[in-house]
Amino acid sequence: MAVHAHPDDEVLGTGGIFARYAEEGVRTVLVTCTNGEQGDAPGGVKPGEPGHDEAAVSALRLEELRASVAHLGIEHVELLGYRDSGMDGWDGNKAEDAFANVPVERAAARLAELMKHYRPQVVVTYDENGGYGHPDHIQAHRIAMAATEACKIPAKLYYTAVPREGIAELFELLRAAGVPSEELELPDDFGVPREQITAMIDVAPYVERKRKALEAHASQGDSIFMLRMPPEAQQQVLGTEAFIRVINHVPGAADQEDDLFDGLR
Repeated sequence: MAVHAHPDDEVLGTGGIFARYAEEGVRTVLVTCTNGEQGDAPGGVKPGEPGHDEAAVSALRLEELRASVAHLGIEHVELLGYRDSGMDGWDGNKAEDAFANVPVERAAARLAELMKHYRPQVVVTYDENGGYGHPDHIQAHRIAMAATEACKIPAKLYYTAVPREGIAELFELLRAAGVPSEELELPDDFGVPREQITAMIDVAPYVERKRKALEAHASQGDSIFMLRMPPEAQQQVLGTEAFIRVINHVPGAADQEDDLFDGLR
């Protein structure tokens, strides 16, 4: 089970494990917490701009999610249906019904019921900063941790991670390919040191499926740059997924894993 904030979040950090484990016969469950109302409307219209219709954006993004899920082979999709809060500092943060403002215990109780229903051995979500500070990602982290603690069903829980050293290697490759430096800027604290990562999962055979899943989310500009990268860079970015294990109830599980189900099968 992966707990994600928005339609499209399922692809980059967990699309490969979804495709891999589904192919291996593992039951896969995606929980998407919001409907993505604060995403771009058709034509790239931003929230707050004329023509941005939240209901239409939500409907479009959920349609795109269905297409993405089909490419990744995800068996079960659970939509919590909360309202997208928008990026940190956006007006959407102030909405009373925004996901980030929903009491954690209320949303966590709903997620705990899903855990009781599906009984996942492995749960994946974001770290306490939501990966990069997005309010909905942080809230998804909070409810995943609270639900796991409440039901005590998952044997392992992981945070998605991006190795900081891998970003440097990728940027070096892209500069050599002629990508302008101004397109290669991220906050200095983005990603985590490689020594903190406990699982590196090879998903290279599923890169094309991840590409198609990204393409399915065509209304959102976030993935466009990645799809413009040279094939070698795409393979490097999409072919491995990294995680930090923070809960482990499996005796004998290795400190460094190449399979999230190490010790479980």
